[in-house]
Amino acid sequence: MLLRDGLLRLAQPLTHALVSGSAGPPFPRSRRLGPRVPAFLGLLPFRTVDLVLLADALLTWLLFSSGFSDLTYDQEQMARAGDLMERFPEPLLWLTAAASSFPLLLRNRWPLAAWRLATLGMLLAAPVVRALTTVPYSTAGVVTYPLIVYAVAVRCGRTTTLGVWIVSMLAVAAANPANHVGILTAALLLGVAALLGYNVRARRLATHRLAEEERRSKQALAWQAVLEERARIARELHDVVAHHMSVIAIQAEAVPLQAAGDAGRLEEGLREIRALSLAAMTEMRRVLGVLRDEDGRTDTAPQPGLGRLEELVGTARSAGLTVTLSLGGDLTGLPTAVSLSAYRIAQESLSNAMRHAPGSAVSMRINRAGDELHVNVTNDAGRHPPDGPGQAGGPGQPGGQGQPGGQWQAGGQGQPGHGLIGMRERASMLGGRLWAGPVGTGFAVTAILPIMENT
Repeated sequence: MLLRDGLLRLAQPLTHALVSGSAGPPFPRSRRLGPRVPAFLGLLPFRTVDLVLLADALLTWLLFSSGFSDLTYDQEQMARAGDLMERFPEPLLWLTAAASSFPLLLRNRWPLAAWRLATLGMLLAAPVVRALTTVPYSTAGVVTYPLIVYAVAVRCGRTTTLGVWIVSMLAVAAANPANHVGILTAALLLGVAALLGYNVRARRLATHRLAEEERRSKQALAWQAVLEERARIARELHDVVAHHMSVIAIQAEAVPLQAAGDAGRLEEGLREIRALSLAAMTEMRRVLGVLRDEDGRTDTAPQPGLGRLEELVGTARSAGLTVTLSLGGDLTGLPTAVSLSAYRIAQESLSNAMRHAPGSAVSMRINRAGDELHVNVTNDAGRHPPDGPGQAGGPGQPGGQGQPGGQWQAGGQGQPGHGLIGMRERASMLGGRLWAGPVGTGFAVTAILPIMENT
């Protein structure tokens, strides 16, 4: 049993080398090894020059011509000395020189095929070379064979490389079994070539794996950036749609009642609704512009900030809210992210007051205290008293801001609507805090946003 397993393990490398082994794809080369063909040579069938293949072709020709010359010269010398019983025909000398050099042309594209041809050529050429020289190995073979073994080790696995080395040693021994020094020298030379090729292969594989990991890491970071951008766009869209559509819906319901058949007042109310619709469409185009931009350009329109609070309050008042705005501290020069987040929190708070407490009195206080920006929006129950839990923006109202037992937090518990989630995400993104919950018969939102110059 052990003997059979040992024989199978020994036969596996030999089988890979002689029959079933295959070479992996070539590793990418430096562009300097494949320069482009100059423009005035554009009629050539190739666009780049493979310098490695060109070097192999030149070396093959030099080895072939020098090998044929050496064989011809040695035959003439032996014939003159009377040491040669019969001359070898010239075509046989050509074939002998070709068998020792031509496999080099195949080593880059088909390394295993090149090695098999080189091994077969060495065995066939050995009788001719041994008859004309003192050793059975030509100079061309001594140069060509290690280069081919190196190419096999670079492109093939460890098992195949081991099998190639074993078979190569058997072929060298069969070509000249009496020359023990030559066999040991060949073993050392081919072993160094195989180890060098194996180390180059291992290094290139490690480099390839590292590059692949870097590519995957960059792809993951890119996907993360896409998801973050989608979340940002979703927050912006929710803020825009929720606010403007709430105002438009309330205006559409209130204008006919306020007009009471007066065509002039009805026309004025419809103009306000149209203006609000256009403003909503403009903001949605600004938010979605980055998604539609095929050239990857980002939108350059200015983001809303605290400078547009008066416009925001005016829109809320036109929808029937009684809004009192109080500003404190120096609000100029705030970082863009802080100003945008404060504006969106105020906008969402007014939108929820419109939806869940129409006609309510809203108190909005925004003041800067040192390196913090405080935003507080409070509304009462409005014209329609609450019918039960969940009114006035309570926890059970869709899109409301309620939170059972309101508490300081950047995230939330329970099942808050998208508006509350968006506000808390904005506060959390800046490292701030947000509190939202019922106050008496109304509702209150308070946010504290740190002011950092790098936000």
